[in-house]
Amino acid sequence: MKLRDFGLLFALMALWGLNFSVIKLGVNNVHPLILTALRFSFAVFPLIFFIKKPDVPWRYLIAYGLSFGVGVWGLTTLSIGAGVSAGMASLLLDMSIVSSLLVGWLCLNETITRNKLLGAGLALLGLALIMYSEGGSVTGKGLVLVLMASMFWSINGLIVKRANTKAIFAFNIWGILFAPLPLLLLAVIFEGTQVVTELPNQFTQWTLFSALFQAYPTTLLGYWFWNKMIMKYSVSSVAPMTLLVPVFGILGGYWFYHEPIETNQIIAAVLILLGLFVGQMTLPKWSFLRRLRGDSCKKSTMS
Repeated sequence: MKLRDFGLLFALMALWGLNFSVIKLGVNNVHPLILTALRFSFAVFPLIFFIKKPDVPWRYLIAYGLSFGVGVWGLTTLSIGAGVSAGMASLLLDMSIVSSLLVGWLCLNETITRNKLLGAGLALLGLALIMYSEGGSVTGKGLVLVLMASMFWSINGLIVKRANTKAIFAFNIWGILFAPLPLLLLAVIFEGTQVVTELPNQFTQWTLFSALFQAYPTTLLGYWFWNKMIMKYSVSSVAPMTLLVPVFGILGGYWFYHEPIETNQIIAAVLILLGLFVGQMTLPKWSFLRRLRGDSCKKSTMS
């Protein structure tokens, strides 16, 4: 990978990690689902009028919008509003390593390899440690929400694979067109119409900054550059860079909100990140043991 591209990818991971702190900034003023609806509304309009619809069936676009907009980011934003720290939200969202195994095995006939099982086991061990921790950075309700979001992240990848389109940017724009309205309706259903009527009084410059930051640099610019790097380099070269997102997420929470970083959280973070890394690497084959077993078989045959 060229040094320039590596540097830009590093900056993108920092952007995505710090985005969780920006989300927290927004939910301090408005309802999380309303904030997410604003994010995707800004990302879609007016750009969609200048982007041609990708040549895929509507069902994939609708499914992507619901999965990515409502499932992943609606639930993640709700989890931060429910008390999960920005750092832990960025880390726990990567638990999709576990659900991705099941989705790939059940829906794509993918093989669950030893390294993926080992990686999932390490990640689950880190999750158990977080659940055992008594710190205030994770709440029960928030933990359930962000883990549900991680499952939708896996489903989101399945939808993109089934759509099988090369127009990734257009697919992203037209897909998230179907996110704002369901997010708004869910907010009204669960909280009442006051979440909309009170928005003008709650809307501040920081709310606008949070929504715009999530819409443009994070969603549009970030995913455009990410997909460009995926097309330019192998997935195995680019994907491990996402391990940096939780690192910047935790640092952002510490820098901007003085979120405590406890020893249990550090150990859990190391286990989850190690699990992600192991799940993406190729473990060496046990050729030495096979050769040793073969030699012993030969000796037994000769004797």
